[in-house]
Amino acid sequence: MRGAEPVKTERHDVGARQHHTNTGIRPVHTYREHAHGLFVARDFVAHPRIRHWQAHLLPALGAVVCRYDFHGLREHDYYIDIATVTRVDDLWTVRDHYLDLLVHEGMAAEIVDTGELLAAHDAGFIGTAELHHAVTTAHQVLSGLARARYELGGWLAGQGIELDWLSVPEYLTA
Repeated sequence: MRGAEPVKTERHDVGARQHHTNTGIRPVHTYREHAHGLFVARDFVAHPRIRHWQAHLLPALGAVVCRYDFHGLREHDYYIDIATVTRVDDLWTVRDHYLDLLVHEGMAAEIVDTGELLAAHDAGFIGTAELHHAVTTAHQVLSGLARARYELGGWLAGQGIELDWLSVPEYLTA
């Protein structure tokens, strides 16, 4: 098990078009609000594996659904962060709950980073109630994906959610 890491909290300042992360402030290409949350698209500058990142912040699901454009072979189709997403005016905040799901569309999904969650709990970075909420949410998402045969769109449609993504050519020319 890895050492404990403090909770990662990110902010999206829609008005300023800025994504505040634990490694700095990044300009955002696209913010688009929708009925279920917020869509975000931005470049990953000088990243060894990732060129672009798109995500939907979905407060009601307790998740951030991400899609990456990799420099090389695709590592997964979707990456789902289990998180608390809140909004105050133009500022959206994402409090990461450590657990993530890797989705291989139509084939499989897996929960990762359980060791990080447990280490953070042991170190006092995350309380017992939040730990239980994270585990419950991750398993609900995984079970929903399994029932939808690991088709993200099918699972989300069952929740009344349809997500739009930018194609890479659209992203590069927008």
